Amino acid sequence: MKTSARNQFNGKVIALQRGAVNDEVTLRTDAGQEIVAVITHESTVNLGLKEGSDAVALIKASSVIVMVDADASKVSTRNVITGKVSRVETGAVNSEVEITADNGAIIAAIVTNESAKRLGLTAGRAAAALVKASSVILAVA
Repeated sequence: MKTSARNQFNGKVIALQRGAVNDEVTLRTDAGQEIVAVITHESTVNLGLKEGSDAVALIKASSVIVMVDADASKVSTRNVITGKVSRVETGAVNSEVEITADNGAIIAAIVTNESAKRLGLTAGRAAAALVKASSVILAVA
């Protein structure tokens, strides 16, 4: 599968909470990271998702929020990946920031150059990547 989503995490569905309109799907990635997605019930059925199903979580880098020096347990975002900044590539307006989690998972974010500077995003800096569950797209082979 080819996609423009910068972040692609292979894994297995470990939990599925069904709702009338939306379902909450928890995926454990091959690196051991848990990612929660909220998708329509119709999509769950169309993808054939159930516990144990293989799936891929896709997250656009522009949907990732970067946080430093804050308590990640005090945000409503379901997906919080903590680690250290491993790479910053500065462009004309935006920077691509990669955060490597302790388990080796890497997540990329696109932030403005001003935000990267204000947050002090340099290699080795502790940071967290936040992703709303509704911003996670699930795919199957």
